[in-house]
Amino acid sequence: MRNVMIHRGGVFFFCAKPLSILPSLLTPPHLRLCYSSSAAAAAASSPNRAIHCMANDSPLSQPLTGGDGSVSVPPTPSASSAIDFLSLCSRLKTTPRAGWGKRDVKNPESIADHMYRMGLMALIASDIPGVNRDKCIKMAIVHDIAEAIVGDITPSCGVSKEEKNRRESEALEHMCKLLGGGERAEEIAELWREYEANASPEAKVVKDFDKLELILQALEYEQEQGKDLEEFFESTAGKFQTDIGKAWALEIASRRRKPQH
Repeated sequence: MRNVMIHRGGVFFFCAKPLSILPSLLTPPHLRLCYSSSAAAAAASSPNRAIHCMANDSPLSQPLTGGDGSVSVPPTPSASSAIDFLSLCSRLKTTPRAGWGKRDVKNPESIADHMYRMGLMALIASDIPGVNRDKCIKMAIVHDIAEAIVGDITPSCGVSKEEKNRRESEALEHMCKLLGGGERAEEIAELWREYEANASPEAKVVKDFDKLELILQALEYEQEQGKDLEEFFESTAGKFQTDIGKAWALEIASRRRKPQH
């Protein structure tokens, strides 16, 4: 494929391979970004590798130096980049969580609904030694952000964990580029990969909130729509990693056993 040169924000990007999972209508032509060939090869060979917002050979991955040799801080997102990014994220508000639709739940929650209540969980939770609550809030609203592009991939979709990670990594790479790279994009990517790797105390707490939000929503659908959603409680049983996760799960389970009036 012929190399393409894209001009954005005073920087030229050279790329040889488009982001294959994205439809051509995903973004306007002036915002269609793509991997360098080396970044695409690295992602394909190591699907669980930590992602970065820019390939190592991208111009934005190199320090920006002035004529005197000083290093300048990458710019914050421009107004145009910010609105482009937020417009793409609007899909999180309109994409239903897939598991509920497969159980014939009416008016199922969206991906954004799910992440929002997880953010509230992090906000109201008691302080936990060694856990940064603000980081938990940020992680909660970022952890499913790639689903704005790939959708909600569930175990019943028949997609392997490795393939799911690859698709989401590519999607997040695109979203970080859409945002313009820099500090904010790198923070989003770092939070996402830390959550995926379950690599910190905050990730463990937010992983538990993910399961808690699932079973709390299942309880509400059972009560509101007369559904039997036992499978969701069974799939999360014994998998909570933190004291707060275990305590809140027990509370949700106790309410499920109480008769409704």
